[in-house]
Amino acid sequence: MSALRARCPSCRTLTAVAFDDGYECHSCGAPYAAGLVRVPRAWGVGGQAMAEAASIGLPYPEALVVTEDSLDAQTAALATGLPVRPLVVGGCCCAHVGAIRGLTARHERLAVVWLDAHGDLNTPETSPSGNLWGMPLRMAIDEGSVLAADVALVGARDLDPPELAYVAEQGIDDDLARALDGVHAAYVALDVDVLEPGIVPSFMPVPGGPSADDVEAILREVALRVRVAGLGITGLGRGAEPEHVTRYVAAAGL
Repeated sequence: MSALRARCPSCRTLTAVAFDDGYECHSCGAPYAAGLVRVPRAWGVGGQAMAEAASIGLPYPEALVVTEDSLDAQTAALATGLPVRPLVVGGCCCAHVGAIRGLTARHERLAVVWLDAHGDLNTPETSPSGNLWGMPLRMAIDEGSVLAADVALVGARDLDPPELAYVAEQGIDDDLARALDGVHAAYVALDVDVLEPGIVPSFMPVPGGPSADDVEAILREVALRVRVAGLGITGLGRGAEPEHVTRYVAAAGL
């Protein structure tokens, strides 16, 4: 039974439909590995560039656009409206919270691989800025959508002191083998600021990041170890083009 009706990126006909893990256009027969979800919002001060970058063109049928006026409403809409295998494009990393919640409901045990220069592990009490985009990974853990033991925080190098204390307390590190051990699927949250600045236009670049090849290798390793149930791409800056991100989507198997 069809689970998705969306416009085909190839022939532009409104006939792309979902079957299990794959998508196929009934008009031209083009196959797709994921349904595209856009979240053109950024929950913080001055994040308009991120919100605008969520409109980046990608060769996947657009299944859902989430534009709710509160983060709670956004998260609920994402969790209930995800296509079978989502490619989520934000906005800020808060888009991942709803994706993780929705995928957790479908998979017995979901891991999260969080690739980000920042920890996104603050709370309203610990955040120096008060920007909600510095809290989404902690939100997902605290609401029980993912266990801290099933989280890999990869490429992080700009953590606030309370975040450093939290990862030490919870045993969160960048070990994929640890985080993926025993899980049934994984969601990959890719904030492009994890990369060394200059590789992809990002909203909040931080020096000292991995190369494009390094990130591709990480994504391929995740896909080899476990089913990738979904991928989210966030933190894009002005000037981002489709070719800046499609290689990472492909590496994740989408």
